[in-house]
Formats: sequence, structure tokens, C-alpha cells
Amino acid sequence: MGIESFTDAAERTRRARSVLSRVLGFAVVLTLCLIMLGAWVRLTDAGLGCPDWPGCYGHLTPTRASQHIAQAVQDQGGEHGPVSMGKAWREMIHRYIATFLGAIILGVAVYSVWRRAALRQSPAFAFLLLGVVILQGLFGKWTVTLLLKPAIVTGHLIGGMLTFSLLLWFWLRQQSPPAWVDPEPVAALRWPARIALALVACQIFLGGWVSTNYAALACTDLPTCQGAWWPTVNFPDGFHFVRELGRTGEGDFLPMPALTAIHLTHRIGAVLVALGVGWVGWRTLRTPGTAPLGAALLAMLAVQWALGLSNVWFSLPLPVAVAHNGGAAVLLGLTVVLHFRARQASLRV
Repeated sequence: MGIESFTDAAERTRRARSVLSRVLGFAVVLTLCLIMLGAWVRLTDAGLGCPDWPGCYGHLTPTRASQHIAQAVQDQGGEHGPVSMGKAWREMIHRYIATFLGAIILGVAVYSVWRRAALRQSPAFAFLLLGVVILQGLFGKWTVTLLLKPAIVTGHLIGGMLTFSLLLWFWLRQQSPPAWVDPEPVAALRWPARIALALVACQIFLGGWVSTNYAALACTDLPTCQGAWWPTVNFPDGFHFVRELGRTGEGDFLPMPALTAIHLTHRIGAVLVALGVGWVGWRTLRTPGTAPLGAALLAMLAVQWALGLSNVWFSLPLPVAVAHNGGAAVLLGLTVVLHFRARQASLRV
């Protein structure tokens, strides 16, 4: 193959990856917005605004289901119950955007097969992403049909975060690697990046478990909890995963010490994340070629702490709680980027 042919092939690869990069970049931003929208739906108790799936009382829009919604509002004694027109619209808008995102990811999978030669990439990652999104859709269905079981709702949140991370990783694969003067210091960040990623992922799970069990205000004081450094807690019931919302595994009402155990564990996790991710962010800040990423990690960590403390201080204001969910996704994204860059550098050492 001559020089001209190599040049043509390189140009085709550049163009194909540019198209894929733009689509994936849009999908990353859309997924972040969808995560925050999902938090808004959950925090406003709109998860059962349409108690069937995928439509709303069998209709495409809440407007067409207005008679069913009006009857449900009457049966529940007012609009403070799980069903109302506003809650139905919130739930359905979330479903519409999730469906649109699913269509984009299906398109990415098709494009990855069609342009496989030009992209010089296996389409396997695109189909892995598609499989995760299909599973995420099932979790969305089960969230409604199984009446907001904490394990299912938390799984749905984790699925959203996993989709966001995979899309971000896929987008990074389409970018040209940085021109490091010396990749070895960046490569040395690979294990610290893994530690940070694991810590953030565990903390997101704990945060999701707090939210889906409505345990955010189990402790309303700081730095103590219920006026004590170690209040009465019930870990077995709090972390019994196969149960109904607000119930123990045996079907009794979930006691306050169980909610306290959930909340307190999330607080302890926050301290561990501050120490672990703070250390990784400091190392990243001092590593040539990754200083901006380290600064972003430390800044986002500080923002997340401020948002978390504000949730307790101000009794869970809706904008702050939604922002806290979005901040968790951004912090996760930064650790994904750090791990990707460290992995790239290790391949060049």
C-alpha cells in the first residue's frame, strides 16, 4: 500500500471517529441530564406517577390518560399521593428521554458495525453498552411494576451511572492520546485511579441506598447523628436487600435505627472517599501532564462534600439533592477519565 493509500485510510478513520465522537459526546451529556432528571423524579415521589409501563395507563401521554389519573387522585384522597398529573408528566418525560438515549446507543452499535473497518475498532464495546442499556430499561420497568423496591431502584441508579461511565469511556477511545513528554509518571497513576474509581462507585451505591430508602434525614445534625457520635443502629434490617420499601425482610415496618444505619454508613463512606480520592487528586495534581485533571478531582470532591452537608443542614432542598446526584456522576466521570489516561500511558511505557 502506497503513502497516498495510507493517508486516505487515516483520513477515513479520522472522519469515522469524529462522527462517532460527536454522537457519543452528546450521549454522555444527555445521560448526565437523565441521571439528574431521574433523581428529580425520585425525590418528588413521582416514580409511580404512571403505575404501568411503558405507557401511562396504557396511553402514550398523561394527557390521554387524564381520566384514569383523575380517578386515581380521587381514590387516593388528593394529589399528595403517588399519582397526579404533574407526577405522571415527570415520569413520562424521564421515559421519553431514556428511550431517545436508547435509540442513540442502538444507532452507535449499528454504526460501529457498518464502519468497523474505518474505525479500526471492534464493535464489541458498542454491543456491551447496548446490553447494559437494555438491562437498564428492564430495571426501569421493574422499578414501576415492583412498586419501588429499594434494591431495584438502587440497581436502576447504578445502571444509569454505569451507562454514563461506559459512554464516557467509549468517547475517550475516539480521542487522540495526549502527547506526554514522559508517560511513565502518568502510568504510575493507574492503581491510584482504580482505588479512586472503586471508592466513588461504592459511595454512589451507598448514596443510592440512602435515597431509595428515604434515609437522607435520618440524621439531621452535624457532625453528630441524633446528638451522638454513634447512635442506635440496626445494620441487618437496614442492609437487607430483598424487601419491600419501608419494610424489613420479615414484612414489619422498617425501624428508625435501620434508617440511621444506612445514613451513618454513607457518612462514613464520605470520609473514606474524601481521604482516598483526595490523596489520588493530590497525586494527579502533582503529576506532569495531569494537573488540570487533578485540580478538577479535588474541586469536585469539595463541591460534593458541600452539597452533602447542605442536604443535612437545610433538610434536603430539592435543587441541592438533585445537584448532589449530578455531582456524584461528574466525580465518577473524572475518575473514569483518570483511569483511562493512566491506562493509555501504561501502554506507551
